[in-house]
Amino acid sequence: MGKEEAMKITEIRERCRGMRIAGLARMHKGDMIRAIQRAEGNADCFGAPWRFDCMQIDCCWREDCRAKTPG
Repeated sequence: MGKEEAMKITEIRERCRGMRIAGLARMHKGDMIRAIQRAEGNADCFGAPWRFDCMQIDCCWREDCRAKTPG
């Protein structure tokens, strides 16, 4: 998956399962992404108010994060 390509919800769920993240049934897309970010040891910044000023240009969540309603 390229950094400019939005990840589908099914791919996000699969990634969470692979990382053994619990509680997926109750999580929205943004919650799952933030859980992945935490599990990877990164800041759980997906959808943060300052997302349009984010300098992490190689982040795989960038396209989704910078959407008007990121999830």
